[in-house]
Amino acid sequence: MELKPGMVVENRSGHDRGFFAVTKLEGGYAYIANGRSRLLEKPKKKNPKHLSPTGTVLDMESITTDKKLRAALWPMNFGPDGAAALQRRDSLGKR
Repeated sequence: MELKPGMVVENRSGHDRGFFAVTKLEGGYAYIANGRSRLLEKPKKKNPKHLSPTGTVLDMESITTDKKLRAALWPMNFGPDGAAALQRRDSLGKR
């Protein structure tokens, strides 16, 4: 599947593993952001072969802030009701 701006991709390894949105494609590289550790103003440059496309495409014209990007990626990262986030939090012993 070919990458395009707005596509949600998964970085499968490394310290920044998780779901990201492709903000732009330039010079054979994808620039990805997640709204938290990688902001829209300063996306991470990644080689596309290290990314797995999910098939979901976000409308990047409507996602203008990092908060909106985090909200759009929330179901992919934590599930529609956030159950995975709560389970992860509880498994760490934090309440």
